[in-house]
Amino acid sequence: IMLVIDEYADMLGALAQEDRAKSKRVEALIVRLAQKARAAGIHLIIATQRPSVDVITGLIKSNIPTRVAFKVSSKVDSRTILDQGSAEQLLGMGDMLYMTPGISHLTRIHGAFVDDDEITRVVSFLKANSDTNYLDGILNAHSETGDAHEGTGNTSDRGGELDALYDEAVQIVTSSRRASISSLQRRMRIGYNRAARIIEDMEASGVVSTMNSAGNRQVLAPEPIVNE
Repeated sequence: IMLVIDEYADMLGALAQEDRAKSKRVEALIVRLAQKARAAGIHLIIATQRPSVDVITGLIKSNIPTRVAFKVSSKVDSRTILDQGSAEQLLGMGDMLYMTPGISHLTRIHGAFVDDDEITRVVSFLKANSDTNYLDGILNAHSETGDAHEGTGNTSDRGGELDALYDEAVQIVTSSRRASISSLQRRMRIGYNRAARIIEDMEASGVVSTMNSAGNRQVLAPEPIVNE
């Protein structure tokens, strides 16, 4: 799990305008989260463009020992982040200093810059070539369909018995020409495990193909005949 708080100073500033005590409570909660995150395997990243002592407090620094500083305007700002100067001498454009526990000196590294246009192109490509596959079953663990008590075995594990909704699911898939677990979850209001099992049964029956390298399946069965 990765948690990113972008522009931490702006968040604290907005809260301080309402109630300064509220911003202190938020800081205490973030510190507590940082303490728990180490044990739970959560990666916490806090970013700010204003490295002042009222934002990056001693309490925050003591609980987030790994720090990265980009080019700053003064040695004071560098000391606020890294407890020493040098960040004011960086070149910008991804040039940064990295500090981590266990290493006595700063490490100078360079980060890649990805502009908005490139991000848009990558996202558009992924949306066009991949199906979403959310784990909605986590939220529907106790749904009325009884998904919380269902196993994850395939048809052979259940003695060849197909799901009661299998025929309806086949009709949906062959009509929409879309074979994805998330689509079945939305259309049939069932959990992830049940939808995944139905798709696996369709694959075993030749209704849909196996997943390709992009994680998509092709619908092999013809569209259902509609009686007029």
